[in-house]
Amino acid sequence: MLTSKKPTSQFITSTDGLKLHVATLGDPANTPIVLVHGYPDNHQVWLPVAELLAYQFFVIAYDVRGAGRSESGRQVSDYSLDQLSQDLMSVVDAVIPGRRFHLVGHDWGSIQSWESVTTERLRERIASYTTISGPALDHAAHWMRTRLSPASSLPLSERLKAVKQFGSSWYVVMFQLPVLAPTLWQAGLGKLWPKYLKHREGVVENTPNPTQIEDGKEGVQLYRANFLPKLANPEQRYASCPVQLIVPRFDNYASHNLYSDLSQWVPELYRRDIDATHWVVLSHHALIAQWITEFVSACELGEQDSLFAHLRANPSEAA
Repeated sequence: MLTSKKPTSQFITSTDGLKLHVATLGDPANTPIVLVHGYPDNHQVWLPVAELLAYQFFVIAYDVRGAGRSESGRQVSDYSLDQLSQDLMSVVDAVIPGRRFHLVGHDWGSIQSWESVTTERLRERIASYTTISGPALDHAAHWMRTRLSPASSLPLSERLKAVKQFGSSWYVVMFQLPVLAPTLWQAGLGKLWPKYLKHREGVVENTPNPTQIEDGKEGVQLYRANFLPKLANPEQRYASCPVQLIVPRFDNYASHNLYSDLSQWVPELYRRDIDATHWVVLSHHALIAQWITEFVSACELGEQDSLFAHLRANPSEAA
């Protein structure tokens, strides 16, 4: 039962001393779900989904460092994937100490959540993971290398998919420049962002984001701290929990092709495709909330393999 339609806010302290803003909805006695937002958003992007989930679950949505009401890091290294994973740990340790939870990430929230899903820090506490429009950088780098290596035996069509993805990731190169992206946000991109979402992505934000400019300026550190190191030296990262992969077919940034090898890294992978663009959490919030509810409920019962057998991305391993 939903205890409050308005999120409750609190601040917790990260392992390196930053204040992180955390919003919660629903009954704390219910099964916890943690929602992690992407770039250049803050926790508000999740509110349409969170309000529906809160009827059945205890929903935790926090502002990633540098976004919303959370404090910003002091240097680029403060935005490393390892530190972002520590931030998630700080949030759950403060809000639901010792409890298991279900994790959901969109865009950069998904990218950074893979760090927790594939490492030991929170392995015993993450009951399931729903990933939307954000591959693990390690997995993406391996996918690229497999297709672009001169020794690759894959057909030309597969190799061209990697070239196309590079073209879709033009902004990653721009974000490596320390001045350009923040200057663009300050110069007017922040005010134009709602129009961009409407015309390019076909979505409309329910309420204007009051910290949009700062979210855009600070969030580029996520790219600068992580992309080049991971592309240069990807690790082998395996997930130990059930993973629900939601793939928008018309994503302008993370192509659906990026996930074709994902079952190699995720033994228990369930895939759902949807005719939508990148910000599917806004355009199809009711359906996303429904899919999260179905998956989390099945995992709580330990019945995801039978209930979602038709969605299993690697059915040969399920046999």
